[in-house]
Amino acid sequence: MSDTEKLTEADAANELMRLAREIAKHDKLYHANDAPEITDQEYDALVRRNRELEEAFPRLVRDDSPSKKVGHEIAASPLSKVAHEVRMMSLDNGFNREEVEEWTQRVRRFLSLDENETVAITAEDKIDGLSCSLRYEQGKLVRAATRGDGQVGEDVTPNVAFIADIPQQIDDPNVPDVFEVRGEVYMSKQDFTALNVALLDAAKTDAAEKGEDFDPARVRQFANPRNAAAGSLRQKDASVTAKRPLKFWAYGWGAASDVPNASQHDMMRLIEAWGFPVSPFLTVTDSVDAMIAHYDEIGRQRPDLGYEIDGVVYKVDRLDWQQRLGSVGKAPRWALAHKFPAERAETTLEAIDIQVGRTGKLTPVGRLAPVLVGGVTVTNVTLHNRDEIE
Repeated sequence: MSDTEKLTEADAANELMRLAREIAKHDKLYHANDAPEITDQEYDALVRRNRELEEAFPRLVRDDSPSKKVGHEIAASPLSKVAHEVRMMSLDNGFNREEVEEWTQRVRRFLSLDENETVAITAEDKIDGLSCSLRYEQGKLVRAATRGDGQVGEDVTPNVAFIADIPQQIDDPNVPDVFEVRGEVYMSKQDFTALNVALLDAAKTDAAEKGEDFDPARVRQFANPRNAAAGSLRQKDASVTAKRPLKFWAYGWGAASDVPNASQHDMMRLIEAWGFPVSPFLTVTDSVDAMIAHYDEIGRQRPDLGYEIDGVVYKVDRLDWQQRLGSVGKAPRWALAHKFPAERAETTLEAIDIQVGRTGKLTPVGRLAPVLVGGVTVTNVTLHNRDEIE
C-alpha cells in the first residue's frame, strides 16, 4: 500500500491545504519576484505530490489548487495588464519513459486510433525562459505580453523592441491579418554571468564613491538566467531592458485569423521563415523509442548548450488532432514536457559554519563557491552527516 493510500481524507485535505499554500508561495517568488528559493526539481516534486493526492481524493480538489493555475497573478505589477485572446497554457510533466508511454496511449485512446496508425510527434528542447506572446496585425508587431496567469499578462511592448530576435515587421505578403507568435524570452549562460558581475562591479563603484564599506552579500544579483531574463524584460523603464542581452525563440502561436499549415512542425518552420528563431533540436518523431532517443541526445548535449533547458517538449504534430484533443484544466492534452532529472554540479567548499537554532541545536552549514544547479544559484548547504563534514 502506497503512502497516499494510507492517508485518511482529513490527512489528505490538510496536506493539500499545505501544498496549495507552499506552491503559491514559490510561484510568487519564481514568477513575480524573480527570486526562487528552491530548485526546479524540488518544485516539480511538490506539484507531483499535489497531483497524486488530487487523483486519489478527487472530492478534495481545492478552489485554489495549483492544478488550476498557470504562472502567477499580476495584481502588484507596475506594468499594464493585457488580456490574452487565447489563453496561454502550461504543460503537464512526465519524468520517465513509462509516463511518456502513458501519455502517448492516452492520446491514441482519446482519438480512437487503430493500433497500427502512426502518431507523428514533434520534439524540441524546453528552454528555461519567460513566456511571451507577440501579436502581429497585418504583419506589424502591435503588442507583446507576458504569460501572467495565462489569461491576463503584462504589457511589455516597448521592452521587446530592444530584443534583436523579435521582428518588428513580418515581411511576408501572405502573413495572416492577425497572428500571435508565442515563445520564450531568455538569457544565455554567458550573458547571465556577465550581468551579475556587472551588477556587483556597479555596486562596488557606488560604495566607493559614497565612501561606504562594500558588502557583496547585500548586492541583489539574479539567481539564474531565467530570472535574469524575467527581471530584465518586466521593467517599467524600457531603457533598462535595452541594456540587457535578451534573446527569444518561438515555440508556437496563439490567436490567429488563419493557420496556413496543417501540422505543428510545418507551422514552426513557417514561423522560422518569418524571422523568428526556433529550437535547433526541433524534429518530428514517429514512436516512443524515437522520442526517448531524441530526449537522451538532447540530455547529452545539455551541459554544453549556451542556454538553460529543463526538459524536452512533445506535441502531437497534426493540428486537427490537437484541436480534437483540446485541453484539461490548465494544460493541453496534446503536449507533454519530459523533464530532466536533477542536475549535479561540482564547486568548492570554502568554509563550514555552525548555526545555532532557537532550541540550541547546532547545525553545520557548508559555505560554497556559488554554483548554478536546477535553476537556483546555491551558496549554502546544510551538512547532516559526519561523513559529509569530513
